[in-house]
Amino acid sequence: MKTEISRRRFLQGSAAFTVVAVSGAATALIEKKKHDEVASFGLRKTQWSDKLEEVPTLCEMCVNKCAAIARVEDGVITKLNPNPLFPKSRNMLCARGNAGIQALEDPDRLKYPLIRVGKRGEGKFKRVTWDEAYEYIKDKMVKILDEEKDNRSTIGFCAGEGMAEHTYVSFMKDKIGSSNFVNHSTICLTTTIAGYSLTLGGYGQADLENAEYVIMAGANRAEAIVTPDTMDMFKRTKGRGAKLVVIDPRFTNTASHADKWLPIEVGTDLAFVLALTHVAISEELYNKRFTQENMSDFEDYKKHILDKGYTPEWAEKITGIKAKEIREVARDFMAHAPRSIYYQGRRTAWSFQDFQVRRAQAIFTAMGGGIDQKGGIIFGKKLPLGKHEISSPTYFNAQGRIEKNKAAVIGTSGSWIAWRNTIIDGTAPYPVRAFFAYKQNPMLSVPNTTKTRQMLETMDLVVVIDTMPSDTVMMADVVLPESHYLEREDPVKTFGGSEPSIALRKKVVDAKYDTKPVIEIMRGLGEKLSKPLFEISKKYDEELQELIEDEGGEEAVYKQEGYDLADGFRHSQETINHHMVASVYGEETWKTLREKGIFYPDMDKYFKQKSVNNYQYYPEHKKSYSVIKGDLEVEPYHDTCVDTKEMSVLKKEFRTATSKIACALYNLEKKKGVDAMPTWRDELYTPTPQGRFRFITGRHGQFTQSGTANNALLLDLMGDNYLWLNKRVAQERGIKFGDKVEVKSSIGAIQIKAYPTEKIGPNVVFFIHGFGAESSELTLAHHRGANDNMIIEDHYEKSFGSAAMHETIVDIRRV
Repeated sequence: MKTEISRRRFLQGSAAFTVVAVSGAATALIEKKKHDEVASFGLRKTQWSDKLEEVPTLCEMCVNKCAAIARVEDGVITKLNPNPLFPKSRNMLCARGNAGIQALEDPDRLKYPLIRVGKRGEGKFKRVTWDEAYEYIKDKMVKILDEEKDNRSTIGFCAGEGMAEHTYVSFMKDKIGSSNFVNHSTICLTTTIAGYSLTLGGYGQADLENAEYVIMAGANRAEAIVTPDTMDMFKRTKGRGAKLVVIDPRFTNTASHADKWLPIEVGTDLAFVLALTHVAISEELYNKRFTQENMSDFEDYKKHILDKGYTPEWAEKITGIKAKEIREVARDFMAHAPRSIYYQGRRTAWSFQDFQVRRAQAIFTAMGGGIDQKGGIIFGKKLPLGKHEISSPTYFNAQGRIEKNKAAVIGTSGSWIAWRNTIIDGTAPYPVRAFFAYKQNPMLSVPNTTKTRQMLETMDLVVVIDTMPSDTVMMADVVLPESHYLEREDPVKTFGGSEPSIALRKKVVDAKYDTKPVIEIMRGLGEKLSKPLFEISKKYDEELQELIEDEGGEEAVYKQEGYDLADGFRHSQETINHHMVASVYGEETWKTLREKGIFYPDMDKYFKQKSVNNYQYYPEHKKSYSVIKGDLEVEPYHDTCVDTKEMSVLKKEFRTATSKIACALYNLEKKKGVDAMPTWRDELYTPTPQGRFRFITGRHGQFTQSGTANNALLLDLMGDNYLWLNKRVAQERGIKFGDKVEVKSSIGAIQIKAYPTEKIGPNVVFFIHGFGAESSELTLAHHRGANDNMIIEDHYEKSFGSAAMHETIVDIRRV
């Protein structure tokens, strides 16, 4: 959408199992006899069903968006099978994907619009109609904006990741007119996106399928997100074609698949990467021609690294990793380059120096030539879609972000922690009085839950759009229930990469309750708010008053300037999707997409099953590994007679300020005070005090943050989170497996069961994020496990305002 300005296994579809959707707290797995095969994907009828259909759709249980085929019997979804046509998911649907049915059938789902009747946070609501909910919101917003003289930024809003996220953000940002958007990215991957984009021109994609050497630091791909490229990599480690080095204070499942595991002191990754760089420079192991042709200020960077003395011996004292190991990794990495990757990572909200860690990683990978190169970091291609434009009013009284000066660069997505703290500490230049949340649960997802509660308690209006009664829903004045992803069609999406494609989430079944997709919610809100809020703008906006006088009356301005807040949302999502696809590729492609769920050019010709669960999507010579324009219009490296090291040195034009990989960001240093080159700062690292512990957190592949905390199927696989602590430390403190322990930081304390293990360092403790819900409306999640953000202190790095989640020091004791 474009804004115009003016324990049980979940089996694959071939297995003879059926997941029966029921309205209870759990879903049964029932084995059935083979019946007559129907349709093209080999699904089987069950003995009680007279009507069977299959509907292609996309999963929403995590960020990966794998393609699925929903098996529908008599209007009930009984199985989700992987769609083999999608290059991104390659006939794979993990445990979470299969558990999408349970999310649909969860009896605790939000079923109707609600308005609070008790105290905020008490969880007492009354059922209302959609119009009553919209009317309540309208009355509150009119009062707030009238008192704030049409400063639209007095309304804050946040959003979680999802395919309809942009629809919601377009409404709140472009139609309502608020600048105070806080995105989930600053508690996830802002520093990585910023670091790689400013250095390489884009975040890129790690080509794990073809890499020969991978350094993976802090990313637990074997557990946290199980995707095809994860499996591709692990098939080739340990002497089978690729080397994997894992840098992590925990011996994770990913570490168990690695060729080398190097435990590191938490918060010292930058020192490790700088030492690797020092070895590559001092021993002249880097790709000289690539650096000369494609890297700006590389000579300055070489001098910087050498003059600062970032030797392996220096790094050993900080990281705890032996100098010998650092040299070996640096040499091996460059020997396998350009098919060597320092994996970018995803949730990288770790430390105060995180932005420079990502910059250093990107530069180190580039020194081997592994950028825009098969087996390195690739950018791939995207298949274009048509446009859906929304006219955006200009609100002259709307002010800028409240936390814009709290970090060097605060973008349009904001800084969650800085933004929230600015509200509650009274330093905001104007009051933020309303808050809208869509598909995000900041009560459990943002560090320092106590402060998030304080922030919500200051609001005159809190509106939450969600599918489940989360802790944040309990803090709402108005709850607007969104339809489950299997009950709605979402915006069509193009997926980039070496094998680009377009995928569609079709509506599979009708909504079970009085819920709506977000486009319909925005339409209803827009129709209710448009005229009353236009009257507020007319009252206070002098520029609008002049425009009405000059342009022939308020009705013309209202329509032409975008003040009709519902005008971009009146078409159905299916109609919009049809236009975006058919306007570029024609009606036949639209029919193919609706029938199969996936489209890419020449799909019928290219798609082949090569062996059991192994498919070809594009021939090798059609894959988009190298896409950045350079000296050669045709890049022939796919031919086996071409040396990939030679191909990697072709001069390219990167999307950076210098059109080259940026070793130094002198303008950023001059204007914002951020170090131009990755530099270790002692003052930004605090060693863990003796007898205390640094707390780290992470996610698990069977849970999506707190969004799946009430899912019966997934809880059957992992029903609780446990505190990892070193076994020897536990013995010294009399702590045994399953004992209840208190973990206490400067901001709060939680109680959790202990998991003593040798797989974690003696000064670190860890537990999985996503547990510890306080909402009593979540039958299975309520008080299950511990909420990490009750103890994670609200630190953030000062370059981009990203959370620094691994800077919290805690004490532990047996309860």
